[in-house]
Amino acid sequence: MKQIILTLACCLATLTAAAQYRPGYRIERPRTVHVARTPAPPSPISNRYRSRYDGRYASGFRYNDAYFGLRLGMSLASVRTADPYLDGGRVKAGLNIGAVGGFQLGRYTPLYLETGLYYHEKGGRGRSDGYTFTYGLNYLEVPILFKYRADITPWTSVQPFAGVYGAVGVAGHIKDFGLREAYSSFDEAGFRRWDGGLRLGLGLQWRHLYAEMAYDVGLANVSHDYFDSAHTDSFTATLGVNF
Repeated sequence: MKQIILTLACCLATLTAAAQYRPGYRIERPRTVHVARTPAPPSPISNRYRSRYDGRYASGFRYNDAYFGLRLGMSLASVRTADPYLDGGRVKAGLNIGAVGGFQLGRYTPLYLETGLYYHEKGGRGRSDGYTFTYGLNYLEVPILFKYRADITPWTSVQPFAGVYGAVGVAGHIKDFGLREAYSSFDEAGFRRWDGGLRLGLGLQWRHLYAEMAYDVGLANVSHDYFDSAHTDSFTATLGVNF
């Protein structure tokens, strides 16, 4: 009797195990449902200074984006001439101050047009009969520049530029230290008032702060002497702010 009960129990256990086993059956784990998170709104501070054109930080410019800026700097000027009297290789330090304004040229391009008004002190130094003399050529200048704005961080951009400028002489004196005399730089025996040329440079902007280096190549003859022409050259280093 005991052997029959034991045999029935073994058969029952085998059938139960066979019923639970299914070929190819795999227990699946419950799937994890991922809830999409809403991105946090950008910081108003970062948006204030964020570049308007850079694939990493923004989708494009705001059309007709414009700015206004103030500039203050120093210039190292000379007069390029073959006249040994002027000795154009000697530089003269001066002041460079002005206000500028610029605007975007296209909806999806980082190209700007900038103009403004500068008071720019140019000139040079020379020697005559063993004595040194200086001549100041102080101009009101109007530049017309094309700037390309390349953003390197959300707050920093590099801005190479090129263009032209026109200028009119408003002040300046020739000082002869040998004769102890001084007279106007723009009289008949001195220089012409009108000047113009090319301007090349590179600017760097960080938030509202701006710095640039530029070189002016004078193309107009500022000398009254048609045989020995004279042209102004100037290197400037400028600091400023943009709004």
